[in-house]
Amino acid sequence: MDSRHPVNTRLPAMLRSGQPLRGIFNGLPSPAIVEMCAYAGFDFIVIDNEHGSADFETTENMLRAARASDIVPVVRCFESDISRVLDMGASAVQIPMVNTAQHAERLAQMVRYPAQGRRGSAFSSRAAGYGAFGGDAHTQRSNDGIALIVMVETPEGVQNADAIAAVDGVDAVFVGPNDLSHSMCFGSNWGAPEVQAAIEQAVRAVVATGKCAGVLALTPEDEKKYSAWGARYFASVTTGIFTRALKQAAQAGRGDDVQLKY
Repeated sequence: MDSRHPVNTRLPAMLRSGQPLRGIFNGLPSPAIVEMCAYAGFDFIVIDNEHGSADFETTENMLRAARASDIVPVVRCFESDISRVLDMGASAVQIPMVNTAQHAERLAQMVRYPAQGRRGSAFSSRAAGYGAFGGDAHTQRSNDGIALIVMVETPEGVQNADAIAAVDGVDAVFVGPNDLSHSMCFGSNWGAPEVQAAIEQAVRAVVATGKCAGVLALTPEDEKKYSAWGARYFASVTTGIFTRALKQAAQAGRGDDVQLKY
């Protein structure tokens, strides 16, 4: 791939590789944090526009930082923002609360250009190099090199995980344990056996279709457990890491335990 091209198109192949991928959610509106995550060695970063505070201009600058530092940028966004985020140069979109195969099919259509989908075409965007990389080559590069990751976060989504994963155009399915736990009436206790069983059910169903399964993994122990179920796309959270490190620095020598909720 031309290193000058605005869009990093490595992710679909990475998701098909069978290798574990380690990334990180970031909701803080900072291109510098994107670069820090790249230099730390993460495979990908999820720019969190569902719960984060970045506006579109800052999001685009974070995507520039990702391209410059060579980390694959995924943007978690709402369905209505897919077109704009992709035109800014995201390598993938990660869409929350996907409960049915029909919803996943609609999203896949929005991510790909015709004839594979119905994404609106414009070559004046950053993704097309403001025209420098437009035309049929941009269309093909995008259809081949942009990934769609959908999130299963409810009991309905868990029950439909195999059908969702089987949708042509879905590259990975990520299980969101916090929302799943809340939707199962366990609050923030996603370590509850019932919630863990639902996560395992979803992960194994996705893997059985041949697609990549992902889940939030905040510790090496989490990653090891979910790996045994077949998950390969793991993510932690910048704010949790930052807050833990800051609390440890602030409380060093005072004997206070650092316990955080995410």
